[in-house]
Amino acid sequence: MTAPTINGTRYPQPIETLLPAARDLDLPEGQTFPSRNRLMREFRIGAPKADDLLARLKAEHAEPATDTAEPPAPDPNPVPVVPEPAPPAAEPVEITPAEPPAEATPVGHPDTPTPPEPARPAAVWPVVLLALPAFVAIWSGWVGLGGLTGFGVVHPLPGIWDSFSINSAITLPIGVETYGAYALYVWLSGRVPDRARRFAKWSAIASLLVGALGQIAYHLLEAAGVTSAPWWITTAVACLPVAVLGMGAALAHLVRTHD
Repeated sequence: MTAPTINGTRYPQPIETLLPAARDLDLPEGQTFPSRNRLMREFRIGAPKADDLLARLKAEHAEPATDTAEPPAPDPNPVPVVPEPAPPAAEPVEITPAEPPAEATPVGHPDTPTPPEPARPAAVWPVVLLALPAFVAIWSGWVGLGGLTGFGVVHPLPGIWDSFSINSAITLPIGVETYGAYALYVWLSGRVPDRARRFAKWSAIASLLVGALGQIAYHLLEAAGVTSAPWWITTAVACLPVAVLGMGAALAHLVRTHD
């Protein structure tokens, strides 16, 4: 059985064309509107178009509510309304601006403790006084140990400044002891990341221990009259500048890293 045609064509028609045909559909008893599926099947339209068509059918069926109540009949004997006299105008009241409140004077409570004065920082000059003799002893010890392990006068600028010479033994006290002091400062400052603080702690302890062992080795060799240190002491001392460079670069990197 073929679907009914509208206006001689079987293709879907506009809503305005389908609306009269939808009104004339035979509906089962007790059903006011055709279902959406039946509209889709009868007129071969999609679900959105069927919903629109069904909504228009329901809108036509709904009757607007009208007000059927009749207006009340006029009173044959109206009572005249006498307007009440207006109250006399109130006299303007002068408003005096309020005076500003007096400033409260703080009163000290007898039980309130007096805040302590800020503590004065400790003097630093005693540290300088203590460091001077230690610097002399450490410097001479490292320079002497460097002489026993092959460090000595070198010409670092040959062909550029031939007369310029330097004793490479001074690199030992400058490198080892300076790094130890710097790592100790980073460790105790408390202003660096945790990784940098841990690295500074252990490297400072190691640097100070190496410095102490270097002093012990120099004085023992010097007391024994040794003019050339054993190979294992020479090997350890020769590695110190490289180790100090690596630890210093690593600590500087960790201090600036906040990961």
